[in-house]
Amino acid sequence: MTDQTPMDQTAKSSVRALPDAQTVTSVRHWTDRLFSFRVTRPRSLRFRSGEFVMIGLMGDNGKPLLRAYSIASPSWDDELEFYSIKVPDGPLTSKLQHIQPGAQIILRPKPVGTLVLDALLPGKRLWLLATGTGIAPFASLMRDPETYEKYQQVIMMHTCRTMAELEYGRELVEGLRDDPLIGEMVAGKLHYYPTTTREDSARTGRITDNLSSGRVFEDLGLPKITPADDRAMVCGSLAFNHDVKAVLESFGLNEGANSEPREYVVEKAFVGDGI
Repeated sequence: MTDQTPMDQTAKSSVRALPDAQTVTSVRHWTDRLFSFRVTRPRSLRFRSGEFVMIGLMGDNGKPLLRAYSIASPSWDDELEFYSIKVPDGPLTSKLQHIQPGAQIILRPKPVGTLVLDALLPGKRLWLLATGTGIAPFASLMRDPETYEKYQQVIMMHTCRTMAELEYGRELVEGLRDDPLIGEMVAGKLHYYPTTTREDSARTGRITDNLSSGRVFEDLGLPKITPADDRAMVCGSLAFNHDVKAVLESFGLNEGANSEPREYVVEKAFVGDGI
């Protein structure tokens, strides 16, 4: 039996005081508004790529302050990755954005969500449509071999205000080409279509406009979306979700769920402004 220093005892006490505690292993700040972090994975946690969990910190009132966060890492990963916006006066992110490796967060190991492959009927093409940090569940799905086993083509449309805000997705997609697990599967199948709305770039415009105008089909050499061949997943603000649903339904697609798979699904628990 070894002696414990006061520091050891304090550390153990703080871990015990935090319910469902997991340890932060790395943090990366992409812009002054966006950051990602990785944490240890509970041994008992099983999830499907695209699902979310409740994570957070202790609030000033001594009670857990939790929000829904999509898991950005794939289901096979040893750790869990999250991608978050920073809100200066947000109850949670005003604190969460300052975490460092070695810190503890609360993670409730009960994954749920509609952005899973099982919630869609079989098809040829999978459209992943996201704004901002809404790319997080798709970061999970793009790294999952099952995605490429089920679909002939995967199209990741991601729109942000500036080029800097697209960097997380760009780096992830480029890294997939050399991924030892799915690099060969991704080649020729994954189409990345980033656009900006407030800064000039190679491609600009909102996802809804680029779909409705047909520009994305022209740019990628793909046929127009049809209910027979195309499936879609949507993750963004409530307004974005509403607008994209209207566009997808204009193509003849119908909204599905875990209990009733159809042609497209929407995540309604997206973490947006005010957190």
